[in-house]
Amino acid sequence: MWKDENVRYLTSLRAQLIAGKTTSLNGALLTASEDPVLLASGGEVDKVAFGMSWIGEAHAVPIMEQRELVDGFVTGTLTSVLRERDLLAGRLGVDQANISFIESVKTHLPDVELVDGDTIMQQARWIKSDLEVAVIEEACAIGDAVTQRALDETRAGRRELEVAADAMQTLFRLGGEMAHVITPFVASGEHMSPPHRLATDKIIRNQDLCFIDIGAMWNGYFADIGRTTVVGKPSKTQQKIYTAVYEGLMAGIDKMRPGFTNQDCADAIIAKIGEHGFEEHLFSLFIGHGIGMGANEPPYIGETLPGTTTYDFQPNMVFAVEPLVWVPDVRGGGGVRIEDMVLITEDEPHLLSRVEYEERLLI
Repeated sequence: MWKDENVRYLTSLRAQLIAGKTTSLNGALLTASEDPVLLASGGEVDKVAFGMSWIGEAHAVPIMEQRELVDGFVTGTLTSVLRERDLLAGRLGVDQANISFIESVKTHLPDVELVDGDTIMQQARWIKSDLEVAVIEEACAIGDAVTQRALDETRAGRRELEVAADAMQTLFRLGGEMAHVITPFVASGEHMSPPHRLATDKIIRNQDLCFIDIGAMWNGYFADIGRTTVVGKPSKTQQKIYTAVYEGLMAGIDKMRPGFTNQDCADAIIAKIGEHGFEEHLFSLFIGHGIGMGANEPPYIGETLPGTTTYDFQPNMVFAVEPLVWVPDVRGGGGVRIEDMVLITEDEPHLLSRVEYEERLLI
């Protein structure tokens, strides 16, 4: 495994992350009968040796991109680890890797067949344990505070990046590790129609809608929470859009319980938004996604691309649900998204996020 979330899920390694190098820094090898072998960046092995006593075996690995170093890892460390376990022939599941690694394994370990290892890891992470749910609750508490700080700091004359900076200060002050997205999402006015999905130096103006989507990671688990507010007095059109999204979100959440599916949830959201006349203005992206150690992970809600799959809701699944409607040519912007974290229980859905909705935008 090379994906950050899978390595952390298997080993609890909280590693330094280098921009653009995810899946190239740390790995883990899991066999059927033994604890995971950690394949750690050279910058992590001392920490592992002195502070992670539960890791029985760890090896330093290079950044997995330079072909010669990748070949050295495969012919040296990987071959040795597999030989010790009598695994020089067989199937090796891989979640994500550079082509240089794949080609090196094929060349130097010809009896090893590379197969999909990511799907089984995704499925293993779908249903959260009670302990994982408790950690996600804490991530949501931090995410709520981050979102509230951003809402409190949103006013005319400030730049989107200033609001994002204030929110990130709260995130780190409360012990968060990172935002849900690498590029914190603060978009105001026309930057939400269509959505720009990042913070810029745009100045927030009176009558602007402003969307906040920053979230938080805590102890390896993500919270993804989003709210739309308005600076000054909203227009009737802005209120209609917000009300449609809010009612659509509530209709979808009501379906998030055993006996229903991700498709039932999506259908309820789309139908309710359609009642307000905005179905054709829904954002061209899924409406919700699983979340945990992965910031976005399957199953998805409202995915329309080829391969979309229907799943039954099961207790201890956790989702972020985030309908977005944007209408062009609205003064102050006509884009609204509201995003909540939802835990599937044996009975009614449990809202993990608690930030208040914007009553000034509700009709």
